[in-house]
Amino acid sequence: MKLYDLTLSGHAHRARLMASLLNVELQLIPVDLLNGAHKQPEYLAKNPFGQVPTLEDGETTIYDSNAILVYLATKYDSTRTWYPEDPATAALIQNWLSRAANEVAHGPAKARLVEVFNAPFESEPLIAKSTELLNIMDAHLSEREWFVTQHPTIADVALYSYIAHAIEGGVNVPAFPNVTAWLNRVESLDGFLAMPKTDTLLKAQLVA
Repeated sequence: MKLYDLTLSGHAHRARLMASLLNVELQLIPVDLLNGAHKQPEYLAKNPFGQVPTLEDGETTIYDSNAILVYLATKYDSTRTWYPEDPATAALIQNWLSRAANEVAHGPAKARLVEVFNAPFESEPLIAKSTELLNIMDAHLSEREWFVTQHPTIADVALYSYIAHAIEGGVNVPAFPNVTAWLNRVESLDGFLAMPKTDTLLKAQLVA
């Protein structure tokens, strides 16, 4: 399988992390966002939205990070613990995938873009939005170790990357003890793969 990738993208990291947790090997193909490779016809033929990541598995191409999590967990986890089949659990997981695509993407992820990558957004409202989200997440985790079941699921993978790096955007993650404990649990999983901290040489790539 090929993953068209950007090292410092939390969306791309979700896919790399899921593959690593499942012990699935990926061929990583860097996408040069700085020079507009993601907007070239060759790449747009794979991903018409011109984003990363994009997963190619034979004739199958998937270009949404949460959809990639579903694909990997469904295809490679025979126990179906990462993405259980029962309707209620699947729906609860989908709820948090939606939060990852909405509140996380428009809160912690954007706040990080401002502080680390000089993106043209106002930082204070994004930090406030992130804090509101973390309050909800912390309360949700007050009596549970994982977001949906008694074991980790793709919901935890989808939420992890940008919450783990939210501090880079000025969000006070350590103020939320339950979230912090959950981050530590994710990082203790067999096969865990960290997203590198920001490299100044790559900053411009994520906002191109």
